[in-house]
Amino acid sequence: MTDPREIERKVLAGERLTVADARLLFDVTDLNWLGSLADEVRWCKHPDPVVTYIVDRNVNYTNVCDAYCSFCAFYVRPGTTEADGAYTHPHQVIGEKIRETIELGGHQILIQGGHNPGLGIEYYEELFRYIKDTFDIHIHGLSPPEIDHISRVSGLSVREVLERLRAAGLGSLPGGGAEILVDSVRNRIAKLKVDADGWIEVMRIWHELGMRSTATMMFGHVETPDDRIEHLRKLRDLQDETGGFTAFIPWIFQNENTKLQKPKTTAADYLRTVAISRLFLDNVDNLQASWVTMGPKVGQLSLGYGCNDFGSIMIEENVVRAAGVSFTMTEPDVARVIQAAGFTPMRRNVFYERLGTPAEPVH
Repeated sequence: MTDPREIERKVLAGERLTVADARLLFDVTDLNWLGSLADEVRWCKHPDPVVTYIVDRNVNYTNVCDAYCSFCAFYVRPGTTEADGAYTHPHQVIGEKIRETIELGGHQILIQGGHNPGLGIEYYEELFRYIKDTFDIHIHGLSPPEIDHISRVSGLSVREVLERLRAAGLGSLPGGGAEILVDSVRNRIAKLKVDADGWIEVMRIWHELGMRSTATMMFGHVETPDDRIEHLRKLRDLQDETGGFTAFIPWIFQNENTKLQKPKTTAADYLRTVAISRLFLDNVDNLQASWVTMGPKVGQLSLGYGCNDFGSIMIEENVVRAAGVSFTMTEPDVARVIQAAGFTPMRRNVFYERLGTPAEPVH
């Protein structure tokens, strides 16, 4: 077994950790030591005392979905009527949400939704063209499972879908739908979604087209520490190949109102996984705190466990809220939490270009 002191030596020397190293870190009892090691890496990558965040909005264009994931409390089945809660937003509704986002200083919208079998690629092309023709805003949208779904519904290859959506205005891809990139886990919680290799392939093609994306991991359900490490390994390998990931966002499973009832992950387990992610993903520059699922206090603590970004102020969020999460913060709230941790809050865009502090005009 690897000695934790050898892992510390590797980290301080800038050497890459192995899968065995990462596995040992899940068993280390000294969480403060682990956090301080991750914090050391954070400061090496980001030597100025700045924590970034983004002003954006999650727009869920439809809640109709035929993936039936056991961890999801958001979807309704195809065939559900509007009277029973089904929706697919028309352009005007989405336009109003974007207009409000811009008025609040937003430069981006995150567009994601269910796997609606009634929506082919033309729906997304028309929506994106409407948005880009009407507003000056970046479209960060459609997770790899959604891209795979559009491919199957429309009878097109993944590459064709991505090329057409990019031409229509899609600017970057979120890392949603990754859950855990191990098929034995996916078959238990999201059997009808694209498999792990398919998720990676969507991202690989998008990166090959010269575009960028984020990566995520939803943990704290049926996976093991080994599964989490395998997930991180697959992301690190693809990043070695393409360099297309701008950030990694680990967040915990929310169990309320879902079929998948598991005890909620502890703050300690979250912070441990965050720190290990920072140490293992040596080729991903940015690590995002998940205050939306953990709350502001734990989100603030994660800034000492390797995180350099505080995510979004979440003008609107529906998916984790449907699973019982109710944490909300305004931009001043986010700025105060960051400042209280000893950092300067700084607005950014999806590419981690800094746009100014909250007190400064953002151009």
